[in-house]
Amino acid sequence: MKILVTGTAGFIGNELAIRLLERGDEVIGVDNVNDYYDVWLKEARLARIKSHPAFTEARIALHHRAAMENVFARFKPQRVVNLAAQAGVRYSLTHPHAYVESNLQGFVNVLEGCRHHNVEHLVYASSSSVYGANTHMPFSVHDNVDHPVSLYAASKKANELMAHTYSHLYNLPTTGLRFFTVYGPWGRPDMAYFSFTRDILEGRAINVFNNGDMKRDFTYIDDIVEGVMRVLDKVPQGNPDWNGNTPDPGTSKAPYRLYNIGNNQPVALMEMIETLERHLGKTAAKNFLPMQAGDVPATYADVDDLITDVGFKPDTSLEEGLGKFVEWYRGFYAIR
Repeated sequence: MKILVTGTAGFIGNELAIRLLERGDEVIGVDNVNDYYDVWLKEARLARIKSHPAFTEARIALHHRAAMENVFARFKPQRVVNLAAQAGVRYSLTHPHAYVESNLQGFVNVLEGCRHHNVEHLVYASSSSVYGANTHMPFSVHDNVDHPVSLYAASKKANELMAHTYSHLYNLPTTGLRFFTVYGPWGRPDMAYFSFTRDILEGRAINVFNNGDMKRDFTYIDDIVEGVMRVLDKVPQGNPDWNGNTPDPGTSKAPYRLYNIGNNQPVALMEMIETLERHLGKTAAKNFLPMQAGDVPATYADVDDLITDVGFKPDTSLEEGLGKFVEWYRGFYAIR
């Protein structure tokens, strides 16, 4: 297939592009390679796919309407995976307009491109952050999620609402994927496990928020990509049992679905740090701090729908996943 993937210089988008190319798909990669984090790392990711004959790079920003219209008109993709976004809960507290441009204006441009060019299926990244103030666990896509606690989360919830509108009005099949704390080789430097690794190796203390009383459903990158691939190949249809009197948030009469992709095994933050210390062979000095604004104490994914519909459940252990990350980190940054 001819597949447009946004965010191909990013962590998940780059790994997905590699997998799609390996199976024989043609990939059009959209990314503006911004400086939210290390551009050198982003360029190194792109170098892994640039020379592939079935890869075409379009270095543009999602919120540039004319450029996005041109990409859709020129390449006419059959399917689209939107992974480009302004990421980060904490960054959204200080740079709100970046989220409006990329996650709202940019997503409208993706939806319009799909609508006007008869795209068969749009898969897009949502986030576990949409669960916000919810405390009933594990988090289910069938739960109401109307209480976000950061602008980033609100923008991802908005994406789900916007996608549903296009599924309803234009019969555009859309699937939203709520990712849970993705980690692994080639990851994002703004994520805790990555910055902890850097600080521990360089002898700096790490900041441990909420005094370490946090849990995360850490999900290894290979499991995330496998989930995206399987969902991409399953075009959603309307749920005939959907009822407006008791509306199910995770499905619709329209061709619209939501899935969690998480490891379904939340791990305490202190356990993650201890695992990382073991693989690094060094003990971290720790600054214990209060909870940060916009953060949540725990995440935990209910993945029953993912198992039922596409036959897949993430299962890479944190021990294995962090081991592979540390091995990559030492090699990539030439650290002995």
